Amino acid sequence: QVQLVESGGGLVQAGGSLRLSCAASGRTFSDYSMGWFRQAPGKEREFVGGISSITWRGTYYRNSVKGRFTISRDNPKNMVYLQMNSLKPEDTAVYYCAADLRGSASDSAGAYNYWGQGTQVTVSS
Repeated sequence: QVQLVESGGGLVQAGGSLRLSCAASGRTFSDYSMGWFRQAPGKEREFVGGISSITWRGTYYRNSVKGRFTISRDNPKNMVYLQMNSLKPEDTAVYYCAADLRGSASDSAGAYNYWGQGTQVTVSS
């Protein structure tokens, strides 16, 4: 069983930055890939970015956040981060981290086995 807890959300003005954190427990963290997803009111949950396991490596982002968002992980600390810069009002959503035990990051929510409870990010114009 993997438990995920996100933190770091909040209210920020457009152009500002936030760093989301996700603490993982329960399994060998470095063996699985981690993803960040978001869901705005009335919209489908969408992939934001992912980072593969220590074996597969690689980071992946949706086009609208490339160059603004950066995913990183600290395997000894069982942490994954989402650094969000140049935030826009359309980035407003609940952000979720997720764990995929297969190791190679996927952009499909169905590929992920475990989910956190989410953290709200609100970007004001």
